[in-house]
Amino acid sequence: MAINTTFNAATAAYGNASRLINQAAKPNTDLTALAAPSNGGTFADMLAQQVQGVVDAGKTSDAMAIDMVNGKANVVDMVTALSETEIAIESMVTIRDRVISAYEEIMRMPI
Repeated sequence: MAINTTFNAATAAYGNASRLINQAAKPNTDLTALAAPSNGGTFADMLAQQVQGVVDAGKTSDAMAIDMVNGKANVVDMVTALSETEIAIESMVTIRDRVISAYEEIMRMPI
């Protein structure tokens, strides 16, 4: 039960951080309203959504880098997009490590 709570807390924290990062770039946005979890889906659904968010952030930073090479983008915008992608990837790696750690802990439990 505690491990399931840890999974939900980790995915909720990552989801909230991802939403806040995405909305922080938009001016005049109330970020406090976005901090609440949006739905009560399963862990697999939340994880799939967050992985898709990382993929989308990567695509955005790739497009920004191509625009930078072509002279259509600002350096600050490109660095910001790359930083957001890096944070998203680091967050997913942290979640992965915690899931693996929880799985290993469960496997060590006596039956």
